[in-house]
Amino acid sequence: MAAEPQTLDRVFDLIMRSLVDTGVALHYTELAREMGCSAEDGRTLLYDLCATDFPAWLHPDTDWIASFPPFSNIPTPHKITIDGEQKWFAQ
Repeated sequence: MAAEPQTLDRVFDLIMRSLVDTGVALHYTELAREMGCSAEDGRTLLYDLCATDFPAWLHPDTDWIASFPPFSNIPTPHKITIDGEQKWFAQ
């Protein structure tokens, strides 16, 4: 059974804030800690979010976020620099 929309909204917010603040998306174990749930539940929440219409995707055969638009969690030639700081990649 998929997570409730409000829960997925919180998962989205946590991942997006991680990307904005650090340039790196949360791993599902970090997500679980933030959500106050088990690592396996955190993994399930990540998969539930990726199963929605939001175009995020995981790197093939892994549980690592590859793309979380507009950000890429994998370095690309499309670097984003703000106020001289480059810690983000775009798709």
